[in-house]
Amino acid sequence: MFARRTHHQESFSKYRTTKSTSTSRQKRSFRDHAARKAEKPRGTAAEASPIKGSTMTSPIVTLCIGPSARLFAAHEDVLSLSPFFAAIIRSQFLESVSKRITLPDETPEIFSSVLEYLYKGDYYPRLLHNKRGDRWELEPDDDDAGARGSVESTVYCGAAGQLLLKDTLIYCTAEKYGLEELKRLALRKQGLQSGIQCATILASARYAYANTPDSDSKLRAHYLALIIRSRGTFKRSGTMQMEMEGDDISSIAKSPTTKSPRNLR
Repeated sequence: MFARRTHHQESFSKYRTTKSTSTSRQKRSFRDHAARKAEKPRGTAAEASPIKGSTMTSPIVTLCIGPSARLFAAHEDVLSLSPFFAAIIRSQFLESVSKRITLPDETPEIFSSVLEYLYKGDYYPRLLHNKRGDRWELEPDDDDAGARGSVESTVYCGAAGQLLLKDTLIYCTAEKYGLEELKRLALRKQGLQSGIQCATILASARYAYANTPDSDSKLRAHYLALIIRSRGTFKRSGTMQMEMEGDDISSIAKSPTTKSPRNLR
């Protein structure tokens, strides 16, 4: 449904849809949590439960992603949940027979997660709410039931030429696509990551600063908290002084828009 089954085209999640759903009853997914909040009078963002009420009968759009032009396919009404794609569809497909969008600068792995979110309300690994402990945690890898926050935590970014935090890349892409709920989801997941290399943290922070507005205090506060939480690792590796001298990342703590780490939630 989500992608045409040809040799060159693939779904956003070829194998993840078959992953076990035997999660403890004490845990609830981010989408379930958002759906319950949406039932309250206050309501939430429209994309909190992306395809609620969708008939999945709209035309299929082919998407060519990245320098290698990996092909994805998605329903027009699902893509239109993003203002970015809604504008493209309105302008490009009004009189077009071939419904195709080409995005050569995107990272296929990141776009796959965005598409997964648009269809399912989350992306792998899912964010689960542990009601017993009243905390959020990442879905463990099937191959290692004890793993937490270590699954696919980094992705190679061609634009940066190195590995960056996956959730940071998703956050920046959600900013571009106008998906506020996805931004909140990615930010919450990033806060659960641990054991990340110092160079990756700093490189991801630089990328995030370059691809988000200066007024985005929540993202900057999360990076401040992440660096503080990893200060022991920085000191042992000697990376902190070498990387941050003369680097704009050192302005995190000085930025007037940066909130205190205690206000991150």
